[in-house]
Amino acid sequence: MAITTYAALLRGINVGGHKKVPMARLRPLLEGLGHGDVRTHLQSGNAVFTADGGDEETLAAGIGRALEEEFGFAVDVLVRDGAYLKAVVDACPFPAADLEPKQLHVTYFSAPVDEDRFASLAPGDFLPEEFRIGDRVLYLYAPEGLGRSKLAEQLSKPALTRGIIATSRNWNTVTRLVEMTRD
Repeated sequence: MAITTYAALLRGINVGGHKKVPMARLRPLLEGLGHGDVRTHLQSGNAVFTADGGDEETLAAGIGRALEEEFGFAVDVLVRDGAYLKAVVDACPFPAADLEPKQLHVTYFSAPVDEDRFASLAPGDFLPEEFRIGDRVLYLYAPEGLGRSKLAEQLSKPALTRGIIATSRNWNTVTRLVEMTRD
């Protein structure tokens, strides 16, 4: 079997002192699952590892179970391989090179979504903020940053994300994960 490099994206950890998952404990947890070359990025739930087999959903479920056993709370996990992460960067519909990284965000989804899911949002109501749908992702351009984004607030409402896991990363993290997953 070929060894593949993946990124694990943990949702909603280390935010406001809740659901603490120290990266120093996440690394050995992933190694204990048999994953190799484990590295973490920041304290926001980004880990890179290698595995020889398995699919993204199975890997994510295994990591989620191990996190719950180790820390006592459920954590949503998405796993994506390096090729997919690079394809997300390459498909960005916004001029990423011309923007500040804090202005551009990617929300990764556990399943494909289409524009109909977000039809209740009138795009003109949020200008200059904009979003576009990609392959299991949403790209968000928020010129004032995510913390001030009215559109991000609407996009995160449970009615729009019902039935899927959604976790966002800023452009710096998106591109750093691509670098870390290069084979």
